[in-house]
Amino acid sequence: VASAPQADAMSGHTHRTTRKRGNAKQDGGSKSHDAGGGRKGVEEDPKTPPSKKGTTKDRWKSMRTRTISTVLMIGGFLGIIYMGHVYLAAMIVAIQMVMVNELFIFARKKAVSQEKEIPVSNLLQWYFFGVACFFVYGRFLNHNLMWTIREENLKKGAVGQVLLPMASWMLGHHGLCSYLLYITGFVLFTLSLKRGTLLYQFGQFAWTHMILFVVFTQSSFFVSNIFSGILWFLLPCAFVIINDIMAYLSGFFFGRTPLIDLSPKKTWEGFIGALISTMTISFFMSKWMAQHEWMICPREDLSSGWITCDPDPVFLPAEYPLPTVLVRSLSQLDGFVPQWLPRETVTMLPIQLHAVILAAFASIIAPFGGFFASGFKRAFKIKDFGDSIPGHGGLTDRMDCQCVMALFSYMYYHNFVNSGKDAVSNLLSAFMSLDQGEQFALFTELKKHMHGTGLCN
Repeated sequence: VASAPQADAMSGHTHRTTRKRGNAKQDGGSKSHDAGGGRKGVEEDPKTPPSKKGTTKDRWKSMRTRTISTVLMIGGFLGIIYMGHVYLAAMIVAIQMVMVNELFIFARKKAVSQEKEIPVSNLLQWYFFGVACFFVYGRFLNHNLMWTIREENLKKGAVGQVLLPMASWMLGHHGLCSYLLYITGFVLFTLSLKRGTLLYQFGQFAWTHMILFVVFTQSSFFVSNIFSGILWFLLPCAFVIINDIMAYLSGFFFGRTPLIDLSPKKTWEGFIGALISTMTISFFMSKWMAQHEWMICPREDLSSGWITCDPDPVFLPAEYPLPTVLVRSLSQLDGFVPQWLPRETVTMLPIQLHAVILAAFASIIAPFGGFFASGFKRAFKIKDFGDSIPGHGGLTDRMDCQCVMALFSYMYYHNFVNSGKDAVSNLLSAFMSLDQGEQFALFTELKKHMHGTGLCN
């Protein structure tokens, strides 16, 4: 039982609350009356949450920001394509740096107070990024462009002759140098360990390696695709974008059946519609791109001038026999089949068939990169990985499917399109890693072999 003073206080509080509620009802009634009379309508309606006020204006502002940034991105991308292979490769490296920075910041947000006590943590993350760049791009230079770079630098002055032997030695012992650089970072990380922050430090160590492996390493294969011919970079990227657009349109008009719980807006109808649309577009888009030398010619040096080349057979028309069952069916229906329809063989560019396969992968497998990223963001309750692109979020949010596509397109190209030429490139790289005496000895043995087999006089 409450004492008398407490009861009085409670009674007073109850009366005040009642008066406030009465005033609130009177105010609400007057506001409703004003709204009915047409003064400031919805804005003063108490049923309208404050967060909903002005949403239309904010939505238009967001759309305007997204549109401007999209136009600028497309225009800049087309300009870089025109500038050539080297600038495209530099763009990929810049995108990788932005993505890695977004993810490094995201990883450190979990323990900001501890990070202030360990200033070397951020530096070590970027050190490991530098080691990963040396390993991936050093391997690319060593296997693809090193012999051309050496020929060009040998013609330069004393600076080139001083730096060239050092760079040649590092690339000639690329695996050893990569390991030494990595183990140095490992030792520095171990020396930086402190009691009380061990869990945070090992967490950052794991985050760094996952980011470099899942994001950086996969996207790095785009650079190799670029130097194989801009088409082998542009087609896979375009197929991912086209598939995303067609999935949205197909799902918007026909979507009924949910596809995956991680993305409630994704539907089976959108998934299948995007697959058919992307494969169809790829067949014609690849033929159009194959008509431009700038797209199909590989770059074998680090120059940026215009290049010409003899088209690879994959870009030349070829005849393909139709299946026997289809030929028999066409012959039986000869009177009903249009004259322009092929009867026994069909002529097309081999690149068109390769493009259809790449488009199928971009439609079936690559979207799972986006699903993976969606699940990851849901786990940490965030909308975007960053805000690098106004109105679009971070670059990582736009590149999740592209990272998956980069590695597959590289593997497909080197296994089914360019498998024979890789052997010659690897032999040239191995030859240039030898010293002059070893090169002369190899040349002598090769000359004897060719004379013995009758390949040359």
